[in-house]
Amino acid sequence: MSIAEEHRPSLLRRLAAVLYDGMLLIALWMGAGALWIGFHGGNAAPAGDGAFRLYLLAVAYAFFVGFWIWGGRTLGMQAWRLRLIDADGNRVTVRAATNRFVASILSWLPAGAGFLWALVDREGLTWHDRLSKTYLYLEPKIR
Repeated sequence: MSIAEEHRPSLLRRLAAVLYDGMLLIALWMGAGALWIGFHGGNAAPAGDGAFRLYLLAVAYAFFVGFWIWGGRTLGMQAWRLRLIDADGNRVTVRAATNRFVASILSWLPAGAGFLWALVDREGLTWHDRLSKTYLYLEPKIR
């Protein structure tokens, strides 16, 4: 899919939405951690606890995939006028959103190289855009 240049979000806009969503996710993780402690007799998870890490990953998955399939955007994306679409310009499926979630993790792993790729990509796309075949669309300003 090729998105018209005026509807392609800049890397800075993408990262601003990531920062906003990151703050929301940290708050969710704090609440999830409190629930974890409550269900484990008031004991915190030991350092490196694999089950706790998977639990936090599941919280992140539910946050991102839930927002993406429900309304096409997270709260951070909404603040920066971004919408997630598929190759046909439609709302994404659970499968496509899951693929994007996994691909986004891969984009972060090599020091964010998958995000920085947008600076050299001819269409301004990241690795996770290309791998998941989902795209961010910059919505026009409402006047």
